[in-house]
Amino acid sequence: MVLADLTAGAVEDAGTRALTRPLATVERDALARPAARDVLAALAPADRVKIIAEVKRASPSRGALAEIPDPALQASLYQQGGASAISVLTEERRFGGSLADLEAVTARVSVPVLRKDFIATPYQVFEARAAGADLVLLIVAGLSQKTLHELHALVCELGMTPLVETHSAEELEIAIDLGADLIGVNARNLKTLELDRDLFARLSDRIPDTAIRVAESAVLAPDDVRRYRQAGADVVLIGEALVTGDPVATLNAFLAAGDLPVRDGEE
Repeated sequence: MVLADLTAGAVEDAGTRALTRPLATVERDALARPAARDVLAALAPADRVKIIAEVKRASPSRGALAEIPDPALQASLYQQGGASAISVLTEERRFGGSLADLEAVTARVSVPVLRKDFIATPYQVFEARAAGADLVLLIVAGLSQKTLHELHALVCELGMTPLVETHSAEELEIAIDLGADLIGVNARNLKTLELDRDLFARLSDRIPDTAIRVAESAVLAPDDVRRYRQAGADVVLIGEALVTGDPVATLNAFLAAGDLPVRDGEE
């Protein structure tokens, strides 16, 4: 199973880092950071779709995408293009990311920054805050409910915002029961890497209005953003299309495509 392997690898790599940077040190550095940015305000529903733009060099499903020698520059272009938040892939083995990328980006931009990785331990959460992250990805499919609840509570305790990612109606119910304020629906099943382009539309109405709806994956053209917006997305997370073209022009086109009333059909 791809997700299990990715999570195991990420946890193993975090364990290696802990040999030279113990938990106590990372926890101290996390607590010394200035307060995290207000993610819920930045991504709150509005008359125009919000975009989380991703710094992403590669993926298991697509292989190498872009070299991105200067992730901070890439992120600054995203901010210039109108992104409401930045996502930074920090997984090393299959995505080519690093915590150094995250630190560089958080030092450059003023919008909230997401640590996107396969988070399964408190150590990784403290690492995220120590590197300046404002959001942390928690994938329901990759965690036991006990671990999910514990990590969700820790992320919130550190002043960050969890992005709770789901891939099915059952996982969505878990996220809702958790009280997640930011709920993602990923069109890509990380266990099989299969893509279900209609998944968000099927699940969107199940997400309570108290939560911000985030559509993830399957975005290559403006029409994809428009489709997600029409299905009720408040936010769309976009990676591949932004690293393989002109990020500012692409963002402008995507934002224009999502320029529809919030949760289409509502006043």
